[in-house]
Amino acid sequence: MNTLSIVIPALNEASNLPTVMASVPVDALAQAGWETEVVVVDNASTDGTAEVARSLGARVVSQPARGYGNAYLAGFEAAKGEVIATGDADCTYPFDALPQLLRTLVDGDIEFLTTDRLSRENRDAMKRSHALANHALSALSRMLFRNGLRDSQSGMWVFRRHVWHGLDVRSTGMAFSQEIKNAAIRAGYRSLEVPIEYRRRGGEVKLNALPDGMANLRQLFVHRFRRSADPQQGGVPIPAQRGPRKFESV
Repeated sequence: MNTLSIVIPALNEASNLPTVMASVPVDALAQAGWETEVVVVDNASTDGTAEVARSLGARVVSQPARGYGNAYLAGFEAAKGEVIATGDADCTYPFDALPQLLRTLVDGDIEFLTTDRLSRENRDAMKRSHALANHALSALSRMLFRNGLRDSQSGMWVFRRHVWHGLDVRSTGMAFSQEIKNAAIRAGYRSLEVPIEYRRRGGEVKLNALPDGMANLRQLFVHRFRRSADPQQGGVPIPAQRGPRKFESV
């Protein structure tokens, strides 16, 4: 049986976790041949997020250093699956779509699959200002990295474990999302972007639009003009080994 780790960063999401966990189609995944674990990364929550996650059957990893990227660094280190899937703990991402996303990954021999939330069908799920910022950052990302991505900021990815071990991803905050995609492109992994349903957020919005947007903007330029660091060589900067490969889009 194949193994899947679903890694979910969570900061004060106790009220949303029952809905999120209920949306993970464990039985359907098992029928499709996937043994699934859910790893919730408690990012220094103060509302009992960790306790709620454990009561719902998740494995909880503690990451006291706050930050979206920090949470994923801890979660990926702890994940046991040969394939890793991600999504937020705020009810916005369709974990129930994972069986189809995994079929796409396997049937297409894809190594890194990312998702596009910015279709017209999803326009009511995201604040207009956030949608405009996502489109602007994605356009700049396409220009700098020639990646063809419609949505460089999406937080739902499905990828093979070996991909993570081959990437040099340094962001500790929200820029982690764009950096992991652009790092996968630079490393030449077989990649694909597919549209997904995006849903209204539950509870309090954690995004700090202006500071997070400016941090993402800076990170794009810093990443574009740095050399990659090989994780197997103690972080010594080396050129990417496999050559650039654009994302395919469907």
